[in-house]
Amino acid sequence: MSIKIVALETGRTLYGLNSKKLLMPASNNKLYTCGAALQILGSDYQFKTSIVQQNNNLFIKGGGDPNLSIEQLDSLARIIGEKITFIDTLFVDANMFDTLNYGNGWMWDEGSNRYSAPISALNINSNCIDFIVKPGQTGENAFTEIYPKTSYINIKNISKTVQDTNNFKKLRIDRDWSGRTNYFTISGEILDTASIDTFQRNIFDPVKYVGTVFKEQLENYNVQVNQIIKGHIYSENSIELALHNSITLKDLINNLMHESDNLAAESIIKTIGKSDSVAGNWKDGLRLTKKYLFDFTGLDTSDLRIVDGSGMSRYNLTSSEHITDFLSSIYFSKNKDLFLSSLPNGGSSKSTIEKRMEHLGSNIKAKTGHLSGVSNLSGFIFSEKNGTIAFSILMNGFIG
Repeated sequence: MSIKIVALETGRTLYGLNSKKLLMPASNNKLYTCGAALQILGSDYQFKTSIVQQNNNLFIKGGGDPNLSIEQLDSLARIIGEKITFIDTLFVDANMFDTLNYGNGWMWDEGSNRYSAPISALNINSNCIDFIVKPGQTGENAFTEIYPKTSYINIKNISKTVQDTNNFKKLRIDRDWSGRTNYFTISGEILDTASIDTFQRNIFDPVKYVGTVFKEQLENYNVQVNQIIKGHIYSENSIELALHNSITLKDLINNLMHESDNLAAESIIKTIGKSDSVAGNWKDGLRLTKKYLFDFTGLDTSDLRIVDGSGMSRYNLTSSEHITDFLSSIYFSKNKDLFLSSLPNGGSSKSTIEKRMEHLGSNIKAKTGHLSGVSNLSGFIFSEKNGTIAFSILMNGFIG
């Protein structure tokens, strides 16, 4: 354990335990990412997704938007359907970022859950498929629909609808992630009285996923598409037909911190690392993030290790003192209000502390951090006795 609790107005340490001990921060790493994003990109930054035409070819150019939805992509397809009816080649351009989809030190067996979705400059639906599941007839497969409806995945349904819980086998939806495919298997059992439930599972190759879904959407608007190719070969005489701007960064970081969105965190880091001559990447993004931490918060970045933006990696190491020093600097900075508003209150709905510290409400703002064996909590307490308090509680090797 590493714990530090500091009264910010006086600078007095109220409690400390192994406060300099380096431990895995898990999603407490997003505190650093959020601060760097506000300082380097600015609160009004928007990710852009554009559709460009050159002769009979169409290009969808990704700008790193982690929140692009199926509906927003469909709106772009509808605009194109009003202007053209034939596309020889749909080029899917994700070259704003490098080609690394997974962070350094991410566990090889994280599987197909939403939190471990691949990172790309083109993303839709959090790079996941939604499986909407409800009971079938007794003895038959569970009834399953997918969203978006797409030919990009294949499904084998060997689940079974049952009437009782004797030897009950929990329903599972797994992707063949080790084979790097988009073959999903639905197995296990579902009670005939169960209500509808939705499961999100990540996909392999987000660029091809976006291209396939966009092609299908275009065809729904009577646009013929001959083929899809990953690439960005186009000239200066190309014409922009449509553009989608994401929500602003100040709204995006609210989702990032409330829902602990790993895809958003890594998209931010790669965007920070992008320059005119270099695609967005972890190495440059993290270098500039650490420079921010040193320049604006005074942290000795040689004394900690940051290898991704989300905290998914077990190579990240930081201490409760690092985090409280950072929170103190943020509290007295120009970005104080934006940063505080991004953190959920105790019991905030649709957040990682929805069912925790409800009695404290707005008297606490905090970020969780969880991996297997890791349970962390850091943030601010607004105390009548001690004023504003910055705290960090890091637990590694947690088996409770």
